[in-house]
Amino acid sequence: MLHLSIMNDSYNIIKSLHIVFMVSWFAGLFYIVRLFIYHVEAGEKVTEEKLILQNQYKIMQKRLWYIIAWPSMILTVIFGAWLLVLNPAWLSQGFMHVKLTFAFFLVIYHIICHKIFVNLQNEKGNYTSGKLRVWNEVATLFLVAIVFIVELQNTINWIYGVVGFFSVAILLMLGIKMYKKYRSK
Repeated sequence: MLHLSIMNDSYNIIKSLHIVFMVSWFAGLFYIVRLFIYHVEAGEKVTEEKLILQNQYKIMQKRLWYIIAWPSMILTVIFGAWLLVLNPAWLSQGFMHVKLTFAFFLVIYHIICHKIFVNLQNEKGNYTSGKLRVWNEVATLFLVAIVFIVELQNTINWIYGVVGFFSVAILLMLGIKMYKKYRSK
């Protein structure tokens, strides 16, 4: 009985660490793209101000990316894989296949953000703040999808889930357009 309690406690600790690093990873993803937006918008300033701002954003991006975002992603994946090793039955459940698919594409999103990061560090790329604002919302869609998939698991009605996912996406895009109109006034 004690052995089962220790295993259960270990499982809960690993699950908690997975969630903590997932939250940190998303925080890093949300903030890094904001810094990309500010970096690009600083390019519209006069030369001296532009250089000061962009150099500061490069430092902030580098610290956030290498100290928070990358380690959080790696630890999220490690603790998530560990959970699957401890409970391999999840791999036979449909919700886990969907979650892992979204997680895979989230890692791809992270890698694309890394490419943007490298380009901005080297003053390359042709990014606009508008496109980056839309790109920033992609992480929100991943967050909503993954949390709902995990929390609702097998009880989710996939039709409502898909409709809900695209509804959130549409609302986010409308919000971006409204903000763009508001900002241009």
